[in-house]
Amino acid sequence: MSATLPNLDEVPQSYKNMVARFDTAQGIMWTYFDTRPRPCVTEDLLHEYLDCLRLVTRVDKTALETGSDCPVRFLVLASKAPGIYSLGGDLHLFKRCIETRDRETLKQYALACTEALHLMANNLFLPLTTISLAQGDALGGGFEAALSCSVIIAERKARFGFPEVLFNLFPGMGAYSFLARRIGAVKAERIILSGSVFTAEQFHEMGIVDVLVDDGGGEGAVHTYVAKHKRRPNAYESVYRARQRYHVVTREELTDIADIWVDAAMRVRAKDLRIMEMLVKSQDRLRSGGPVPVMPLIDGTAVATGRWSKNT
Repeated sequence: MSATLPNLDEVPQSYKNMVARFDTAQGIMWTYFDTRPRPCVTEDLLHEYLDCLRLVTRVDKTALETGSDCPVRFLVLASKAPGIYSLGGDLHLFKRCIETRDRETLKQYALACTEALHLMANNLFLPLTTISLAQGDALGGGFEAALSCSVIIAERKARFGFPEVLFNLFPGMGAYSFLARRIGAVKAERIILSGSVFTAEQFHEMGIVDVLVDDGGGEGAVHTYVAKHKRRPNAYESVYRARQRYHVVTREELTDIADIWVDAAMRVRAKDLRIMEMLVKSQDRLRSGGPVPVMPLIDGTAVATGRWSKNT
């Protein structure tokens, strides 16, 4: 049975790990991460988000086949967690799989990530624009999700980074592919291997964040962008298509790198797993609103409340 517009109105009732809201007048599908107990990318969230992407694809394709305009013109990826976009991959799952040598579960997780991010990076192969709205920290896989979108809008309080190197791993679900295409391979590698956190303002200056706004102005900035886009839709959509053609991100590339990540994960050492465990506990406390201690790691770097910063 073909998906129809009313299906979009029913979306908010069907998810447990995310929230979706369709603005019919503006053609905006607002989607928000909302995972428990940790604000990270769980298997359940991945399955729900893929279901949402498939629904949007069916609805828009059905409209195109009948000669109508696409109901969904903009897909926004945001978060319901105060001060947090996403803390990245499910470290609790990673640790368990590494300890039990469950390579297959890790691979299936990575493949689900690459499937979702490949769709986002290519605007679902539709006349649609993906927008990331970061109103808080986007780390690891959360930063990869933001990078997969055509447009990144960030409030000043947002921070970004890849902490994986701190527990002897690397971000393997699109970080290199997306970041290198924005700023070049050398700069991308420096950021990935630094394990450092960067402000939204720093990344705006580097050309990673497209739109920088004051705290609390994120949703308004999305509406401003949509209004500009609608005045010249042909120009905007054509530029994004040209970008996708010039910097092609293939599913094969993403899955090949994900395989490298799985291999690397299976080589992680016991001391690195202990760091993962500390981070999981920090993330649990963060989501519950409790106090979280600062835990020293390596090279003068520390982790506090699931966020990475330099010691002073």
